[in-house]
Amino acid sequence: MAGPDQPDGLTGSAGQLTGPAAGLPPAAVLAIDGGNSKTDVALIGWDGTVLAALRGPGASQEYYGVDGALSRLGEQVQAVAAQAGLDGSGLLARHISACLAGADLPAEEAALTAALAERPWARSATAVNDTFAVLRGGTDDVPWGVAVTCGAGINCVAVAPDGRTARYLAHGQLTGDWGGGWVLAQAVMWHAMRGWDGRGPATGLGAAAAACFGLESVRDVAVAAHQGDLGRADLLRLATVLFAVAASGDPVARSLVTRQAAEICLMAVAAMRRAGLAPAGVTVVLGGGVLASEPLLLTEVRRELAAAAPGAVARVLDVPPVAGAALLGLDHVAAPAAARQRLLRSYRTG
Repeated sequence: MAGPDQPDGLTGSAGQLTGPAAGLPPAAVLAIDGGNSKTDVALIGWDGTVLAALRGPGASQEYYGVDGALSRLGEQVQAVAAQAGLDGSGLLARHISACLAGADLPAEEAALTAALAERPWARSATAVNDTFAVLRGGTDDVPWGVAVTCGAGINCVAVAPDGRTARYLAHGQLTGDWGGGWVLAQAVMWHAMRGWDGRGPATGLGAAAAACFGLESVRDVAVAAHQGDLGRADLLRLATVLFAVAASGDPVARSLVTRQAAEICLMAVAAMRRAGLAPAGVTVVLGGGVLASEPLLLTEVRRELAAAAPGAVARVLDVPPVAGAALLGLDHVAAPAAARQRLLRSYRTG
């Protein structure tokens, strides 16, 4: 049966959308995954084909405000339209599916949705937190489950089959959160300094942190940070230092990895419970730079999850989050399963 934008004659013999038919936009979905440091934009065809895609700078409303964020997004939309051979000033897609960092409250999502809907790019728009892209990208044809993303920060969302949703404010320690690359970097410095000056147990974190920046001691790292010679982006590299030292067996470093794994599991299980999800068979999608690249942490997370939520299945996200945003958009326009499968194949094969 045709969906809301699938008039008779638009579907092919395999059930894939082949459009657009007369009056329909060139693309089904304009997908956006907007992070703090980067933004991925893609135009998705009616049959799930990636028509054009690019990566640009961050466009978070937390840093630029809604108007500033939309201005930056507008430049990237123009660029992806040009890549697809389209005039970016007119209608590009049936629906905008935007998953954006910093959209932590329903009011923020509503404001961003309204701002996107005012643009001429599509007939409708939806803006949600970027954790929903991680969830949808890791659940294929079952648009529910749990997602935890751990990059510079940490966040989690759970969606039940009946649509019930559990989520977190994700504003750091103020809202009960612990973890993510920035918190780990600070913890590395805290333990390294105490190990260096004798207030805490000896640890290899200090020497490793100093070596990371080509300095003589962890005290020099602290001084460089205090004087502004090392910024937040520099210090985030200490998360990688942590996992390297932990892999060598350093007890202090291992304790931080264990705590991070416990926090990830705690967020997932609590969200599962709040959304009314029984653990058996629930997919827990793990995304973000820290989780995707650290085998030691993944091993600890799987161990914790098996104990706390028997039957839940941990899965590392294997497509970029913009694919999850695109899938949410294809869900919205009632695209058939074949279109979603084509999209996933495209991203998984590069």
